Amino acid sequence: MESIGIFVLIVVVGLAAAGISYYLKQKRRQELELMARQLGLTYSAHDTEGCLGLPFVLLTKGDGRGTENVLSGTWQDMPVREFDYWYYEESTDSKGHRSKTYYRFSCAVAEIDAACSSITIDREGLLTRIADAIGLDDIRFELEEFNDEFNVKSKDRRFANDFVDQRMMRFLLGTDRAFEFEACGRWLLCHSKRRRPMELVPLLGTLKAFREHVPKVVYELYGPGESR
Repeated sequence: MESIGIFVLIVVVGLAAAGISYYLKQKRRQELELMARQLGLTYSAHDTEGCLGLPFVLLTKGDGRGTENVLSGTWQDMPVREFDYWYYEESTDSKGHRSKTYYRFSCAVAEIDAACSSITIDREGLLTRIADAIGLDDIRFELEEFNDEFNVKSKDRRFANDFVDQRMMRFLLGTDRAFEFEACGRWLLCHSKRRRPMELVPLLGTLKAFREHVPKVVYELYGPGESR
């Protein structure tokens, strides 16, 4: 009898959790749709723009991943897409039980008239410092303050040094620590942990400023016709 009671309790808790999850998902969709209208953008609950296929390192992480809640259009004269992205990592405990750990992000992307090599500009943290300690070095720059704050990786060191010039470094140092960056091909990415709909304007604003700080030499040396 006790086991039946436990089973019923588990079912009730599971249904309650599912109900709460559904409510929060629908609430987020409604708030994002409202925010899209306020920003002059189009909203889609599903990724009809193919955002998951964009060539960023972030979008390849985990054992499974997905995109949803896409805002697209032109914001302050900049064509842009903003979307929710998630990925999960699977793990197995000592008893063979499998579990998934989810990571959720808000992403904003824009295009430039250049063909960038893949470059990631992440914040320094415990994991990146461990990676540096075992020889997975990031690219170092002449500004030590920047090296202490950011972990930059690219297979093309020449491009990285052209892309991250003094002006770009000063800009990045002035950004909110919540934001990290990527460039690949004609695409730029600014992302953070999942943000509330009312918090999307700083994300879009930071992406716009990131785009405006791309050095002129990048357009001159790495034009869209160049083979990268």
